[in-house]
Amino acid sequence: MGRNVVKAKLDVIFKRFFTRDKDLKNLSSFLEAVLDMPQNSITKIQVLDTKLLPAQIDGKQGDLDLKVYMNDSVVNVEIQIEDERNYRDRSVYYWSKTYSDELKKGQDYNDLKSTICINIMNFKMFDCEEAYSTFKLLETGRHEVLTDKCTILFFELKKINDKIEPDNRKKLWLQLINAETEEELDMLNEAGVPEIQKAVVTLREMSEDEEIQEMARLREKWIMDHNSAMRNAEKKGRKEEREELIAAMRKAGASESMIQSALEIMQKKQ
Repeated sequence: MGRNVVKAKLDVIFKRFFTRDKDLKNLSSFLEAVLDMPQNSITKIQVLDTKLLPAQIDGKQGDLDLKVYMNDSVVNVEIQIEDERNYRDRSVYYWSKTYSDELKKGQDYNDLKSTICINIMNFKMFDCEEAYSTFKLLETGRHEVLTDKCTILFFELKKINDKIEPDNRKKLWLQLINAETEEELDMLNEAGVPEIQKAVVTLREMSEDEEIQEMARLREKWIMDHNSAMRNAEKKGRKEEREELIAAMRKAGASESMIQSALEIMQKKQ
């Protein structure tokens, strides 16, 4: 097991990683790969709201996404660490918000830009083997596309295997985002893909930065504490629910065997 590195999939690191270099080469190379675009085909790229505030380390990171103007499109990129069980609806909301925000007063609907939302999740969301999913607005019978201005992409990191494929730029970028050790970075570097090698250098430089190390440590600690608190609250809620059920059934004159059966059914549902 190699030495740990700061994780690009950690939300506070993700944005810093892609906006660290002034030429935004890591970001443009990443977007070209995940959007299946030819290399160097992005002629214009502009990132909005790149500043990170210290207070954002503690709490939800809804404003840490990357909003990018790319050629003639608007692209919103978000990394989601934990499965909060509402991400499908959230992703549609994010797309609609990004899309509608582009229409200024006095403009025509035709002026709305093609809007692409890229969602990278550190959990499995769809019941399929494929790690990549693309959604558009389609007619359900004949599959006619309603508009080419809506694209929502999902990339599930948990479904990405560790086999290095030098010709698969999309997979290499996702493996880089998913990397947690020097050993993994070495394997990616040895693939010999210049854009990935440049990104590896960036991530290694960030791993040596004490300020970034502390940012990552505090964020990971907050996530662990938050998850622990949520689990404890859930356990407490289940215990109270069981106690209420037992009291109600006993008051109704139910036998202990009936109460036990009801508790087993409750346990299965949970």
